[in-house]
Amino acid sequence: MQYDQWLFQLLNGEWHNALFDAIIPYWRSKYIWVPIYIFLLSFLYINFGKRGLVMIAFAVATVSVADFTSSKIVKPLVERVRPCNDTSLAFEVRELVKCGGGYSFTSSHATNHFAMATFLSLVLGFLRKKWISRALFLWAATIAYGQVYVGVHYPLDVIAGAALGSIIGLSFELLYRWLVSLIRDS
Repeated sequence: MQYDQWLFQLLNGEWHNALFDAIIPYWRSKYIWVPIYIFLLSFLYINFGKRGLVMIAFAVATVSVADFTSSKIVKPLVERVRPCNDTSLAFEVRELVKCGGGYSFTSSHATNHFAMATFLSLVLGFLRKKWISRALFLWAATIAYGQVYVGVHYPLDVIAGAALGSIIGLSFELLYRWLVSLIRDS
């Protein structure tokens, strides 16, 4: 916990700059990414037709399960207070967005975005086209980092969220492959 708070204070406090202060609160907002989500879903449908609709259903299920697992299972079990609500850090946290009242561990932003990045990278074979896979994971990582930068999560919250999301994304990709092979073989 001490190392996590120390790293949080570096990322949220000491290593800040005016450019990131202006950009990151918007960058991590889900509303900024709606056009990208629409593009991804359209890309899947246009390029893969009926199979794309199955991919879309699995992508939506992946994020839904990731969000439910992080928000409704892990957070209530762990009950870790957000850094912006932690009274021992009250004067040290730079709050760049509204804090929120929920728990901190795991970061749902990190869980959801890493679940999506993992699922899409694997199901579309982007791992063979490394630049696309790297872009997806960079996108997820910068959103996760943004959660610490704006003061709403500790570093361990986003690291655990990234791991949880990656496991969920991998699980849904395996389920997707199994379903596709089952349909193909019947």
